[in-house]
Amino acid sequence: MSQVPGWDDDIGPERLYVITGGRSDPSEQTGLDLVTLIVARQDPQVGMQPEHASILRVCSSPLSVAEISAYLGLPVSVITVLLADLLTEERVEARSPAPSLPDIELIEAVIHGLRNL
Repeated sequence: MSQVPGWDDDIGPERLYVITGGRSDPSEQTGLDLVTLIVARQDPQVGMQPEHASILRVCSSPLSVAEISAYLGLPVSVITVLLADLLTEERVEARSPAPSLPDIELIEAVIHGLRNL
C-alpha cells in the first residue's frame, strides 16, 4: 500500500521508468545498501518531484533504505536512484547503521555450553 497520494498499488514498469528517468540502480556508485540510514537535511520544496518530496517527508527521522522502500511502496532499486539524486543535491544524509557489538555474556555462555558437550 503506497502512501503517495494518487498512486495505484499496481505501479507498472512504465511508471517506474518515468520516476527514475530511465536510470538503473546506482547502489554501487553511492554505497547505499538496505540498512543504510537516510535522514532529511531539509524540508520538501515547492516544485520538487513528488517522489523526492515523499522521501524527505518520511525521513524526518533516520530510516533505512529498506524502510523507505516499504513506506513508499516502491522497489528498492527505484528508491536508491531517487536517493542518489537527493544525496547529490545534499538534501539527505546517508549514515551507516551503528555497529552492533556482540553480547559477551552470550558468547561466554555458548563457549561454556560447547565445552560441556
